[in-house]
Amino acid sequence: MASTSAPSIYLQGNARKTSFPSSSSTRQFRTTLTFSFPPPLTKVTCVNSSSTAKYNEVIVDEEMDRIRRLQNGSDVRGVALEGEKGRTVDLTPPAVEAISESFGEWVINGSEKGPESVEEVRVSLGKDPRISGASLSAAVFAGLSRAGCLVFDMGLATTPACFMSTMLPPFAYDASIMMTASHLPYTRNGLKFFTRKGGLTSPEVEEICEKAARKYANRLTKVSTMLNGTPTRVDFMSTYAKHLRDIIKERVNHPLHYDTPLKGFQIIVNAGNGSGGFFTWDVLDKLGADTFGSLHLNPDGMFPNHIPNPEDKIAMALTRAAVLENSADLGIVFDTDVDRSGVVDNKGNPINGDKLIALMSAIVLREHPGTTIVTDARTSMALTKFITTRSGHHCLYRVGYRNVIDKGVHLNKDGIETHLMMETSGHGALKENYFLDDGAYMVVKIIIEMVRMKLAGLDEGIGSLIKDLEEPMESVELRMNVICEPRHAKAKAVEAIEKFRSYIEVNLKGGNWMHAETVG
Repeated sequence: MASTSAPSIYLQGNARKTSFPSSSSTRQFRTTLTFSFPPPLTKVTCVNSSSTAKYNEVIVDEEMDRIRRLQNGSDVRGVALEGEKGRTVDLTPPAVEAISESFGEWVINGSEKGPESVEEVRVSLGKDPRISGASLSAAVFAGLSRAGCLVFDMGLATTPACFMSTMLPPFAYDASIMMTASHLPYTRNGLKFFTRKGGLTSPEVEEICEKAARKYANRLTKVSTMLNGTPTRVDFMSTYAKHLRDIIKERVNHPLHYDTPLKGFQIIVNAGNGSGGFFTWDVLDKLGADTFGSLHLNPDGMFPNHIPNPEDKIAMALTRAAVLENSADLGIVFDTDVDRSGVVDNKGNPINGDKLIALMSAIVLREHPGTTIVTDARTSMALTKFITTRSGHHCLYRVGYRNVIDKGVHLNKDGIETHLMMETSGHGALKENYFLDDGAYMVVKIIIEMVRMKLAGLDEGIGSLIKDLEEPMESVELRMNVICEPRHAKAKAVEAIEKFRSYIEVNLKGGNWMHAETVG
């Protein structure tokens, strides 16, 4: 089954001299092909009862396809508001209600409580600040209620917090939904699904969307999103923030001021007007840190300053400038829903991509010598060298953060100790934290290491941990749209990349390498 988030092709090279027609030499080349699928067209030619029946069948199929195309791997994503040229609104309240109802039924059927239990399945909902959140939240609550779930409104939240709401007492919900579209424009929105086992897999989301498609096609736009009662409003984010604070206090174990281990440190946070502002006032400030100079902490669903994305050059540049201007010890950049992060060291050096993986690898390998680290296949040979020289093992796997995390889970099940799974986009999951890609938890690990280094008399800052990481002369990523029907996506992608490769000359001698992969 194809989805709106089109399959991607990644082509990466790490070469001393890579030749392109009319281009300069590079060491590293990356390309991503992203597909845009036009909405299906309907042509009506029915003139009798049999053709009318056939026409109705076509309409039903097309309405079902609208829901199927909302699947984006292990998530659901779509256009929630007008404003994108060439894109129509497809993530509508009726669609969201059908999907949420199907998720609720899926949870109930898979729960130990079971559909016959008198005890209701409890599901929480969190959302980022997107302006479409209010209307779509009502649809989620209606769908979950229709399924027979007891619903709880977390309000503004983060994706990792939604999962943790299934784990931390006294909440410990049976499942959770996060409404977000990550770093995508304000017109987009989406749904991420969790149970106590973790995030749902792509096949599980496909099953839910297939069931939702049948509901949606049967109801079309006649479905009502009126609630039978008001969801219970809960403040889970305070509990989640305390959980993070306790981890820092316990693991730093400061000899002089246990409850304020960040006293004397200045830390800049750039939340990009997403959900990450809580980390400043509910975590850092309460631990004694000076957060003066932090940026874009207030949630704003229009994201007026820059894309909330640790890979965004503007976001990193603004954070770097704030760190240098304030002589801060660390800068932090969160994406919208805080499942990704990047940092800036005390010298103003941006740390994301391979650098962030290297930094986390250095920290994890100190704690777990010889462990395996899983990354996506876009990482460089320099990173492999960095990991192996520290007695770690580097497993390169398919592009896609869910693929990387699942690989780590499977390796651990097979008896191969794997404590870190990271993608170059900033998704990082640790075995010690439920294999959850939590941008805030990853930053917590970095902060703990920074304080420990200071207590040990080391003043170089966290950037010194990756000073021997070799960097490519240049890193380039290209994004190209391929327009085709979903069922032909992968075949067209392979054809396109093969034609594209015919224009590339790469010297693969002397340790140079290139990687190409189709993902979908």
